Amino acid sequence: MNKSTLALAVAVGVLAQQAGAAGFIEDSKATLGLRNFYINTDNRDGDTKAAKAQSKQEEWGQGFIFNFTSGYTEGTVGFGLDAIGLLGVRLDSGGGTNGASKTSYGGTVFPTHSTNGNNAEAVNDFSSLGLTGKVKVSQTELKIGTLQPNNPVIKYNDGRLLPQTFQGGQITSNEIKDLTLTAGQIEHAKGRNSTNNEGLSIAGANGGSDFSKGKFSNKFYYGGADYKITKDLTASYYHGELKDFYSQNFLGLVHNWSIGPGVLKSDLRYYRSRDNGSNGDTPAYFTSGYYGGTTTKGKVDNNLYSYLALYSVEGHTFGGGYQYSNGDSDFPWLNQGDGSSASIITDMQIQKFARAGERTWQARYAYDFAKVGVPGLTAGIIYLRGNNIDTAGKIGADKNPTLGTGGTEWERDLTLSYVVPQGPLKNLGLTWKNAMWRNDIPGQRDQDENRLIVSYSIPLL
Repeated sequence: MNKSTLALAVAVGVLAQQAGAAGFIEDSKATLGLRNFYINTDNRDGDTKAAKAQSKQEEWGQGFIFNFTSGYTEGTVGFGLDAIGLLGVRLDSGGGTNGASKTSYGGTVFPTHSTNGNNAEAVNDFSSLGLTGKVKVSQTELKIGTLQPNNPVIKYNDGRLLPQTFQGGQITSNEIKDLTLTAGQIEHAKGRNSTNNEGLSIAGANGGSDFSKGKFSNKFYYGGADYKITKDLTASYYHGELKDFYSQNFLGLVHNWSIGPGVLKSDLRYYRSRDNGSNGDTPAYFTSGYYGGTTTKGKVDNNLYSYLALYSVEGHTFGGGYQYSNGDSDFPWLNQGDGSSASIITDMQIQKFARAGERTWQARYAYDFAKVGVPGLTAGIIYLRGNNIDTAGKIGADKNPTLGTGGTEWERDLTLSYVVPQGPLKNLGLTWKNAMWRNDIPGQRDQDENRLIVSYSIPLL
């Protein structure tokens, strides 16, 4: 039995004796989230090396997300228990266009099981249950079990039918006014299209479409501090380390400034990522990037600088930003190859715009129609363009196999969402997400993608 399982068992045992204590039940909350999710991806013409990929990927399913959060038992030391139950039911897997092969983790939305054909077949349903034991002393809280962390060096993904979860422990302390301290260790990840706890890895080493060839770790350490310097200015520092892959330091500043009738939010971030352990000298652990000539894998070596400004006024939000990736490698983040998120300003619907050498600018606009009498209706558009990408192979019209710089990509994302604000259908949400991605990167195909999401939350406690 590993440490996480043992600690969770102890916490559950204590709760079994104290579940009737005041606070544990009275402060408990439970909700059932319903999510109907449809996705259609059109892999368009591009580099002929990628032509073997499916031209169409399509899946549709109904998800059920049960969340239970308990209160704490009375006393100096309070005990609690949280739970998350996940169930995904297949409605359609596109008649063999689920985007999976027999060696991959799964399709776009669902896990798969092997067939005799070239592609794996989507399962009819998949489910999992996650438990989290927790202990609280004063303003310090320890959680062990199933976690969904969201900070600058680790972020769970919730971009499909069911969310990604992690296994490990995390402690958060607010004992000092305006200062939040966080530390944790993650051992496994459960993908958004999986019921299995898998090891941790990064792009280039995770095996890509064939996870059996990947290299993985079961130790990701992280810690950091968020300090509210003033009511409008917050400074952050975080460190993350994936054993045998990379070490990463993060510095950030977020400032809100009232200008005229609106507020300007400035978000400044810097990441410094370097190799760790086997990644420094063992090819099987290398990450993706560009290392000169035709070499596209090597040790982690990346600096990422970014700035995003958002000005909000009378329902309008205008934004612009710039990001610069410097070093031999792409920006690294926890990436098992089955769908992941990174806490960077360019993590979009399709791409992340964090390749070696890439320079990306973005413009965005959003509007809240409550200002014109339609509460619950919002719309937004984001456009990003990245250039100066370092990569081997043919690029653009040159078709020069030795050219290693100058690759480009752009993405345009549209979002239209409506949440019923009142009445018997209150909290019913309807969302349409549309994205276009175009590039001249070797081995990649252009993509168009649509997502339709119908969601509803039912309070149970």
